[in-house]
Amino acid sequence: MSDLDPMLLKHEFDRLNPVRHVGLVTGVARGVIEVSGLTHQARIGDRLALQRKSGAALAGEVLHVGADHIHMMPGAAPDGVCLGDRVVLETSRAFAPGLHWLGRVVDPYGQPLDGHPLLPGGAERDIMQAPPRAVDRKPLGDRMNTGLAVLNTMLPIVQGQRIGLFAGSGVGKSTLLATLARSMQADAVVIALVGERGREVNEFVETALGADGLDRAVVVAATSDQSALTRRRCAWSAMSVAEYLRDQGLNVLFLVDSVTRFAEAHREIAVAMGETPSLRGFPPSVTPLIAGLGERAGPGTADQGDITAVFSVLVAGSDMDEPVADILRGVLDGHVVLSRDIAERGRFPAIDLSRSVSRSLPRAASEDENRLIAEARKLVGAYEQSQVMIKAGLYSEGADPVLDQAVRVHDDLDSFFGRPEPDGIDNSFAHLALILRRAAAAGPR
Repeated sequence: MSDLDPMLLKHEFDRLNPVRHVGLVTGVARGVIEVSGLTHQARIGDRLALQRKSGAALAGEVLHVGADHIHMMPGAAPDGVCLGDRVVLETSRAFAPGLHWLGRVVDPYGQPLDGHPLLPGGAERDIMQAPPRAVDRKPLGDRMNTGLAVLNTMLPIVQGQRIGLFAGSGVGKSTLLATLARSMQADAVVIALVGERGREVNEFVETALGADGLDRAVVVAATSDQSALTRRRCAWSAMSVAEYLRDQGLNVLFLVDSVTRFAEAHREIAVAMGETPSLRGFPPSVTPLIAGLGERAGPGTADQGDITAVFSVLVAGSDMDEPVADILRGVLDGHVVLSRDIAERGRFPAIDLSRSVSRSLPRAASEDENRLIAEARKLVGAYEQSQVMIKAGLYSEGADPVLDQAVRVHDDLDSFFGRPEPDGIDNSFAHLALILRRAAAAGPR
């Protein structure tokens, strides 16, 4: 569909409003600006422009609506703001995704970031949609080719599954997400870059994702310098795009980088509204916030597609029990943990198999495939339990047949777990079976 489709242009003209509502600053306290005169027009999340007498306009958003005034959360420090400054309520642009958004990079309000014009779709959508009713949702679907041998075999992802990707900084999280966006089996991909560094947005789109990956994707980005309301809205807006595509019957891959920054943005807003942090610095409302986002993904109803989701979490110091990681792990259908130790020795993706799990198993694999998975996990576990002894030279072949086989197969399995797989799931299992047969047949040296 053309970005200048006549029907889309008509919808855009119909939404134009010549009226501009203006209020006045009546107070500034604790980083929040009090504005009078807009209580009957403003809605939570609407954008405002404060005309400072001493400088450039200050952008912000509506945080609270009261009987006599509203609270504005500014997008930057409110330096130079004084009583009586004019505040203009900006016309809200409809958030209405369409199929013509595929291949585009947009902000959380649906405005293009890639330098080309983009019109809203024909129907406006609420970014805070409820998920489909639990009793109407389909079961999880078929296994999906991910383009990576380890995820095709040991940690399968099925259609409609929701998994968490837990990683510290610099261990290949963004690279893995980009690989899934390019290679994973899906009709369309929606990527939410929440609070990302500005430089890395363009780098992710042009280098990591590439032109082929972008063709079937919609990227929704909010950079780290934008207001907390905009950063939080990024995940909701991206989910709304994924839900629109799902409602068209498409099977959608939804990627979020990261839920941690989504929760941190909410924390800023909650504290400004007076909520007391209690979960190691996070407010209690962060739990339903994360759970609500997770529930919106997953299988659709019988006449819809599905949303298969990967939610990334930044875990400082590999602390899997920090609040965001702990909340998300309890909501999802599996989790993948990236290890700094594995990344530092040069294997990517640096997936720590012993700490990762896919709840689509054993149903997602056949009986023979489950036997291969169990055998590989047994050998990986045996090697990891004795790794210190092996590296110290204290391992003596012949004392433990399982450990003997684990040592023989370790290098081949490690290489297999870092192997890209362009030829599909069956080829991945065939390669894994060959590795295990060779190790069993080799016998003691």
